[in-house]
Amino acid sequence: MKYLIVGPSWVGDMVMAQTLFIELRQQDPEAIIDVLAPAWSAPLLARMSEVRRGLNMPLGHGKREFGVRRKLGKSLISEQYDQAIVLPNSLKSALIPFWARIPKRTGWKGEMRYVLLNDLRTLDKQRYPLMIERFVALAHPKGASLSSLPQPSLMADSLHRDAAREKFHLGSSKPILALCPGAEFGPAKRWPERHYAAVAEQKLADGWQVWLFGSEKDAPGNDEIIRQISEDCSEKKTESVHNLAGQTSLAEAIDLLSFADAVVSNDSGLMHIAAALGRNLVVVYGSTSPGFTPPLNDNHRIVQLGLACSPCFKRECPLGHLNCLNQLEPQRVLSGLNELASQSLSPKTEGTE
Repeated sequence: MKYLIVGPSWVGDMVMAQTLFIELRQQDPEAIIDVLAPAWSAPLLARMSEVRRGLNMPLGHGKREFGVRRKLGKSLISEQYDQAIVLPNSLKSALIPFWARIPKRTGWKGEMRYVLLNDLRTLDKQRYPLMIERFVALAHPKGASLSSLPQPSLMADSLHRDAAREKFHLGSSKPILALCPGAEFGPAKRWPERHYAAVAEQKLADGWQVWLFGSEKDAPGNDEIIRQISEDCSEKKTESVHNLAGQTSLAEAIDLLSFADAVVSNDSGLMHIAAALGRNLVVVYGSTSPGFTPPLNDNHRIVQLGLACSPCFKRECPLGHLNCLNQLEPQRVLSGLNELASQSLSPKTEGTE
């Protein structure tokens, strides 16, 4: 079978989409899987052994431009795909497989795409509460029960990970705590800087180094975390704390995260990358829920308060207090890190290629 997968537009969703790719290859080890997705996803797809190649979706998120989509679809006719699986629910995401004349076009019922998809599914959210269940179910006949779910597994690039470490002058003599304080979704996902600073301060005192990850827009917040680390750690801050936000490419971030002995993260794309790399991982949840997009590795801890007002799934706290995150104390995250360490669930060094 030869598949065209129309992939999602968010980092975390793309990582979780690997569960579908794994499921297809388990059903047919010779399956050919191409993924149509935004250009930024290329480093992720290159680290998924199930994917033959990523195809660049030249349009940004939300843009229709039917002429461009039609031209791209026509250009794919010669590939003779057997089946398309469309993960986004929009009408425009189903156009390219239709114009590529792919005989079987599978996806969940979305924006008026009854003609575009001829294997249209009606989602039962009670039956498939997890996002990965909704992805994996598309590899099976309608209404199928899912006995088990695969876990994403990204391979760090051993040819480039050491080069990235050298490029950013990152030491190798101390254990590494990676912090991922950003979240594209909005402030209601972001644990306060002062709490991240308290966790970093404790690990510095324990003899660790701290690497802070994120996009360019996360750099000021990461700087604030560093500023709030106690002056008693000033020498350690200079030597052992590194703000990498906005400096690394996605490929470099993946490779550098593969070095981490432990990761603390909000519910974000980098969290899903860290989980897929097999890192010891503590995830802080505020406005969102691990009941929909949990970390998908075994060696993780979830920290949340479970207030009556959460999860609200809002970008900003509708009540204005953000208690679900402000009241979540750093000691709970530190306890999670200590639990993982005490269980000897150390990071996998074999997860490179």
